[in-house]
Amino acid sequence: MTKSLNPAASDHLPAFITAPGETDVLMVVTAIFLTVAVVMFGILFLRLHTLPERMAHRSHKLQFEIVAVLGLLALFTHMHIFWVAGLLLALIDFPDLSGWLGRIATSVEKIAGTEPGEAEARAEAGEVSKAEAAEPTIVITQDNAGATPHPSKVAPAGRKELFHA
Repeated sequence: MTKSLNPAASDHLPAFITAPGETDVLMVVTAIFLTVAVVMFGILFLRLHTLPERMAHRSHKLQFEIVAVLGLLALFTHMHIFWVAGLLLALIDFPDLSGWLGRIATSVEKIAGTEPGEAEARAEAGEVSKAEAAEPTIVITQDNAGATPHPSKVAPAGRKELFHA
């Protein structure tokens, strides 16, 4: 039995038309290309999505955590404003205030006449509560005329001395 073409078919068929029972090469190549394209698009999307986190990684820990939370919110809520806010926050370089604030606290403790860290040590020892150790005691005295009270000096927490103007 010989294979005969349909009389309505042309003599030359294109290469992408396969004979019955043979492998469709064009479909296999297209499936591989589509799979690689989807995976590459996903990698590109995730790299772009984590761009603010990678930029904020070199900054302070708190700033990095805020940017990471904004990135997760953007990912799960599909609200792009969170991603934009995270990107803007990652681009801003905040100054390190913890060093300055620590030096200010040490100076204030020296001015108050206590050793640096004494209030925290007393709070940990249980002599005073942490709230009392952190809160200064305001001593009210009367001026020379004795008519109006006014705040004079701030005594360090836990000290019983009275300061007079």
